[in-house]
Amino acid sequence: MGEGEKLERYGDLVTVRPEPQAMGARRRPAAEWAAAGAVFTGDVDEEGPGRWRHAPSLGESWQMSVSGTDFLCRLTAFRHVGIFPEQKVHWDWAAERIAAARRPLRVLNLFGYTGLASLLAAKAGAEVTHVDASKKAIAWARENQLLSGLDSAPIRWICDDAVKFCEREIRRGSVYDGIFLDPPKFGRGPDGEVWNLFDDLPHMLDLCRSLLSPDPSFVILTAYSIRASFLAGHELMGDLFGDLPGRLESGELVLRETLADGGTGRALSTSMFTRWSAP
Repeated sequence: MGEGEKLERYGDLVTVRPEPQAMGARRRPAAEWAAAGAVFTGDVDEEGPGRWRHAPSLGESWQMSVSGTDFLCRLTAFRHVGIFPEQKVHWDWAAERIAAARRPLRVLNLFGYTGLASLLAAKAGAEVTHVDASKKAIAWARENQLLSGLDSAPIRWICDDAVKFCEREIRRGSVYDGIFLDPPKFGRGPDGEVWNLFDDLPHMLDLCRSLLSPDPSFVILTAYSIRASFLAGHELMGDLFGDLPGRLESGELVLRETLADGGTGRALSTSMFTRWSAP
């Protein structure tokens, strides 16, 4: 990483993407940066559209695998590729809790994107409800489900506004044992509903608290917003989940730089997180 960009390998494809937090000099050889197969240019804002510069021979998508689960990567107009690698620590942590439970846990994945958290939770034995406002994201997630051989897994795929869905679930008396919550800074629901992280997150967390079962296992909040502090998220989660027995952890998710000699370099902060877990 360095000079406002990050150099990443996804399978055989090496990409260059903007990263405002990648400050400092580049430590990998310049030739490696120049040889990248796809370079994102245009708007550097997290939610801003841009474009990729890549060889014409590069296909629309390519197959990858994480924790033994296959999925598709794509070069999107919002610089994403279908996976946030730093989230793997949460996926593995949740999968261990799900597998160790004495019963199938009911898990809710809000703002679920391409479904990797949902697939890995289902693979570990959970019954999953996956919610995202984007029809394209839901379609991509279902592609991943088929590709991973989990087409018979108990996953409900729902295209809906996350806030409205949770409000209806509360009225229906639905409860969940685990919740993934990974909201964007700004977004729109299927019917034009507006989501703003700083305005709407407190209400969203209040809804999540109301949706917890009498014997809950975990809640994981991740926020990709450099304006927020993980301490702010910790205090907000503490207000709503602090009375529950268990552990509240907060911090930042990071990617580790790999140096030319194979050693480990600097840490690149990608997001803040707070997660609660039962004893």
